[in-house]
Amino acid sequence: MKKISLLVLLSVFSSAAFAQSFSIGPKAGVNISNYTGSDVESDALVGYHLGGILNFGIGQVFSIQPEVLFSTQGAKFKNAGKNEFKTSYVTVPVMLKFRSKGGFYFEFGPQASFKTGEDVPDQTIDHFAKNLDLAGAVGLGYQANFGLGIGARYIAGFSKVGDFDKSAAMDPDFKNSVIQFSLFFAIPAHK
Repeated sequence: MKKISLLVLLSVFSSAAFAQSFSIGPKAGVNISNYTGSDVESDALVGYHLGGILNFGIGQVFSIQPEVLFSTQGAKFKNAGKNEFKTSYVTVPVMLKFRSKGGFYFEFGPQASFKTGEDVPDQTIDHFAKNLDLAGAVGLGYQANFGLGIGARYIAGFSKVGDFDKSAAMDPDFKNSVIQFSLFFAIPAHK
């Protein structure tokens, strides 16, 4: 019985290996970001993301899609006079993607973000955000057979953003929360 199970598993993996595909392309869109947790009173801030994707297809349904995106995030703090606190990141999500024959897909996966800059109105804060932000993402979308796609994704931060001491005006224990709407074009490079 073990030999039959092993043989079935090997045949599944070998057929998936022969059905692999690879695509690469650009991705851009809008971010609607805010901060959550730590009794933060803030409003959403609109930003953008821009970059590229790689998609490694395994079989007809499953693929792994790493991305590298430049992303602007932040919020408008109410207790700071509605000032915009913006942070720029290079984000690296690695999405596990399940696509139906009709083109609709569901995706989820981890994301690491590396701070590249910040625009903070309060000059008394030397470093507003930490250099590394870890998050998880989940999304839905549609991708046509020729590669053009549209998607929506929610990204929930796992690590705290603030890199400063607690003050009367602000507690640093808050996390990123981002909704992304994207347009992408996955150009088939190998089938």
